[in-house]
Amino acid sequence: MSDRKLVILDRDGTINLDRDDFVKSPQEWEPLPGSLEAIARLNHAGWHVVVASNQSGLGRGLFDMAHLNAMHDKMHKLLAAVGGRIDAIFYCPHAPEDDCACRKPRAGLFEQIGARFGVSLKSVPAVGDSLRDLLAGASVGCQPHLVLTGKSAGLTPEQAWLQGLPAGSRVHADLAAFADHLIERGADAAPA
Repeated sequence: MSDRKLVILDRDGTINLDRDDFVKSPQEWEPLPGSLEAIARLNHAGWHVVVASNQSGLGRGLFDMAHLNAMHDKMHKLLAAVGGRIDAIFYCPHAPEDDCACRKPRAGLFEQIGARFGVSLKSVPAVGDSLRDLLAGASVGCQPHLVLTGKSAGLTPEQAWLQGLPAGSRVHADLAAFADHLIERGADAAPA
Protein backbone atom coordinates (compact mmCIF):
# COMPACT_ATOMS: atom_id res chain seq x y z
CA MET A 1 0.00 0.00 0.00
CA SER A 2 3.02 2.30 0.09
CA ASP A 3 2.09 3.88 -3.25
CA ARG A 4 -1.53 4.48 -2.19
CA LYS A 5 -3.08 7.42 -0.40
CA LEU A 6 -4.42 6.64 3.07
CA VAL A 7 -6.86 8.53 5.33
CA ILE A 8 -7.63 7.49 8.91
CA LEU A 9 -11.07 8.40 10.29
CA ASP A 10 -12.61 8.22 13.73
CA ARG A 11 -16.08 6.64 13.68
CA ASP A 12 -18.54 7.94 16.29
CA GLY A 13 -19.08 11.67 15.86
CA THR A 14 -17.08 11.78 12.63
CA ILE A 15 -18.88 9.29 10.34
CA ASN A 16 -22.00 8.62 12.39
CA LEU A 17 -24.03 10.33 15.10
CA ASP A 18 -22.47 10.01 18.53
CA ARG A 19 -24.51 9.31 21.65
CA ASP A 20 -23.79 10.07 25.29
CA ASP A 21 -25.04 6.56 26.10
CA PHE A 22 -22.89 4.97 23.34
CA VAL A 23 -23.91 3.64 19.94
CA LYS A 24 -24.87 0.08 20.91
CA SER A 25 -26.76 -1.43 17.97
CA PRO A 26 -27.21 -1.14 14.21
CA GLN A 27 -30.51 0.64 14.88
CA GLU A 28 -28.64 3.34 16.81
CA TRP A 29 -25.90 3.64 14.18
CA GLU A 30 -26.94 6.54 11.93
CA PRO A 31 -24.60 8.32 9.50
CA LEU A 32 -24.03 12.03 9.84
CA PRO A 33 -25.49 13.96 6.89
CA GLY A 34 -23.07 13.82 3.95
CA SER A 35 -20.48 11.64 5.68
CA LEU A 36 -20.95 8.52 3.56
CA GLU A 37 -20.91 10.56 0.36
CA ALA A 38 -17.71 12.25 1.58
CA ILE A 39 -16.04 8.85 2.02
CA ALA A 40 -17.20 7.82 -1.47
CA ARG A 41 -15.71 11.04 -2.91
CA LEU A 42 -12.42 10.29 -1.16
CA ASN A 43 -12.44 6.75 -2.57
CA HIS A 44 -13.15 8.02 -6.08
CA ALA A 45 -10.23 10.45 -5.74
CA GLY A 46 -7.92 7.51 -4.98
CA TRP A 47 -7.91 7.55 -1.18
CA HIS A 48 -8.06 4.41 0.94
CA VAL A 49 -10.10 4.97 4.09
CA VAL A 50 -9.39 3.22 7.39
CA VAL A 51 -11.28 3.67 10.65
CA ALA A 52 -9.61 3.92 14.08
CA SER A 53 -12.23 3.91 16.84
CA ASN A 54 -12.45 3.57 20.60
CA GLN A 55 -15.27 1.10 21.29
CA SER A 56 -15.21 0.95 25.07
CA GLY A 57 -18.87 -0.13 25.03
CA LEU A 58 -17.45 -3.63 24.49
CA GLY A 59 -15.29 -3.45 27.61
CA ARG A 60 -18.12 -1.86 29.57
CA GLY A 61 -20.48 -4.71 28.59
CA LEU A 62 -22.93 -2.38 26.79
CA PHE A 63 -22.82 -4.44 23.58
CA ASP A 64 -21.06 -7.52 22.25
CA MET A 65 -19.03 -8.37 19.14
CA ALA A 66 -22.16 -9.45 17.25
CA HIS A 67 -23.64 -5.98 17.73
CA LEU A 68 -20.37 -4.24 16.77
CA ASN A 69 -20.11 -6.38 13.63
CA ALA A 70 -23.75 -5.62 12.78
CA MET A 71 -23.07 -1.87 13.13
CA HIS A 72 -20.10 -2.18 10.80
CA ASP A 73 -22.10 -4.30 8.34
CA LYS A 74 -24.71 -1.53 8.22
CA MET A 75 -21.99 1.08 7.65
CA HIS A 76 -20.45 -0.98 4.83
CA LYS A 77 -23.83 -1.54 3.14
CA LEU A 78 -24.84 2.12 3.35
CA LEU A 79 -21.43 3.13 2.00
CA ALA A 80 -21.66 0.67 -0.88
CA ALA A 81 -25.05 2.14 -1.81
CA VAL A 82 -23.39 5.53 -2.42
CA GLY A 83 -20.29 4.07 -4.09
CA GLY A 84 -17.94 4.17 -1.12
CA ARG A 85 -15.96 1.75 1.01
CA ILE A 86 -13.86 1.50 4.13
CA ASP A 87 -10.79 -0.67 3.65
CA ALA A 88 -10.31 -1.67 7.31
CA ILE A 89 -11.64 -0.97 10.79
CA PHE A 90 -9.34 -0.92 13.80
CA TYR A 91 -10.94 -0.55 17.21
CA CYS A 92 -10.01 -0.55 20.87
CA PRO A 93 -12.42 -2.80 22.81
CA HIS A 94 -11.13 -1.80 26.25
CA ALA A 95 -12.75 0.23 29.00
CA PRO A 96 -10.81 3.32 30.14
CA GLU A 97 -9.70 1.65 33.39
CA ASP A 98 -7.97 -1.13 31.42
CA ASP A 99 -5.11 1.30 30.75
CA CYS A 100 -4.36 -0.27 27.35
CA ALA A 101 -2.03 1.05 24.66
CA CYS A 102 -4.69 1.11 21.95
CA ARG A 103 -7.26 3.48 23.50
CA LYS A 104 -6.99 6.94 21.97
CA PRO A 105 -5.31 9.32 22.82
CA ARG A 106 -2.63 6.63 22.92
CA ALA A 107 -1.17 5.62 19.57
CA GLY A 108 -1.74 1.84 19.57
CA LEU A 109 -4.50 1.76 16.93
CA PHE A 110 -2.44 3.95 14.62
CA GLU A 111 0.64 1.80 15.13
CA GLN A 112 -1.47 -1.25 14.20
CA ILE A 113 -2.62 0.50 11.01
CA GLY A 114 0.94 1.39 10.01
CA ALA A 115 2.10 -2.17 10.66
CA ARG A 116 -0.85 -3.79 8.85
CA PHE A 117 -0.42 -1.68 5.74
CA GLY A 118 3.38 -1.51 5.93
CA VAL A 119 3.48 2.28 5.70
CA SER A 120 4.82 5.23 7.59
CA LEU A 121 1.97 7.34 8.90
CA LYS A 122 3.96 10.56 8.53
CA SER A 123 1.63 13.17 7.02
CA VAL A 124 -1.28 10.70 6.67
CA PRO A 125 -4.49 12.69 7.31
CA ALA A 126 -6.19 11.61 10.56
CA VAL A 127 -9.70 12.95 11.16
CA GLY A 128 -11.72 13.01 14.36
CA ASP A 129 -14.22 14.95 16.41
CA SER A 130 -12.23 15.10 19.65
CA LEU A 131 -8.86 16.15 20.95
CA ARG A 132 -7.97 12.54 21.81
CA ASP A 133 -8.40 11.53 18.14
CA LEU A 134 -5.99 14.24 17.01
CA LEU A 135 -3.46 13.55 19.77
CA ALA A 136 -3.33 9.85 18.87
CA GLY A 137 -2.75 10.58 15.19
CA ALA A 138 -0.25 13.39 15.78
CA SER A 139 1.81 11.16 18.08
CA VAL A 140 2.72 8.97 15.08
CA GLY A 141 3.21 11.85 12.64
CA CYS A 142 -0.27 12.01 11.10
CA GLN A 143 -1.66 15.33 9.87
CA PRO A 144 -4.47 16.06 12.40
CA HIS A 145 -7.88 17.27 11.18
CA LEU A 146 -10.73 18.15 13.57
CA VAL A 147 -14.33 18.08 12.38
CA LEU A 148 -16.86 20.22 14.24
CA THR A 149 -19.35 17.39 14.62
CA GLY A 150 -19.90 14.85 17.41
CA LYS A 151 -18.00 15.90 20.53
CA SER A 152 -16.94 19.17 18.86
CA ALA A 153 -20.41 20.07 17.53
CA GLY A 154 -21.27 23.68 18.25
CA LEU A 155 -17.67 24.82 18.66
CA THR A 156 -16.27 27.58 16.50
CA PRO A 157 -12.81 27.01 15.03
CA GLU A 158 -11.46 29.48 17.59
CA GLN A 159 -13.04 27.53 20.46
CA ALA A 160 -11.66 24.29 19.02
CA TRP A 161 -8.14 25.72 19.15
CA LEU A 162 -8.61 26.56 22.83
CA GLN A 163 -8.78 22.80 23.53
CA GLY A 164 -5.06 22.55 22.82
CA LEU A 165 -5.09 20.99 19.34
CA PRO A 166 -1.74 19.61 18.16
CA ALA A 167 0.39 21.97 16.11
CA GLY A 168 -0.49 21.94 12.43
CA SER A 169 -4.07 20.80 13.03
CA ARG A 170 -6.75 21.85 10.58
CA VAL A 171 -10.40 22.44 11.48
CA HIS A 172 -13.34 21.60 9.17
CA ALA A 173 -17.11 21.96 9.54
CA ASP A 174 -17.66 18.22 8.92
CA LEU A 175 -16.34 15.20 7.05
CA ALA A 176 -17.69 16.56 3.74
CA ALA A 177 -15.70 19.79 4.21
CA PHE A 178 -12.59 17.75 5.04
CA ALA A 179 -13.07 15.63 1.90
CA ASP A 180 -13.46 18.77 -0.21
CA HIS A 181 -10.25 20.15 1.31
CA LEU A 182 -8.26 16.97 0.68
CA ILE A 183 -9.55 16.44 -2.85
CA GLU A 184 -8.86 20.07 -3.76
CA ARG A 185 -5.28 19.61 -2.61
CA GLY A 186 -5.02 16.70 -5.07
CA ALA A 187 -1.75 14.86 -5.48
CA ASP A 188 0.01 17.23 -3.06
CA ALA A 189 -1.98 15.64 -0.22
CA ALA A 190 -0.42 12.18 -0.65
CA PRO A 191 2.07 11.18 2.04
CA ALA A 192 5.72 11.51 1.10
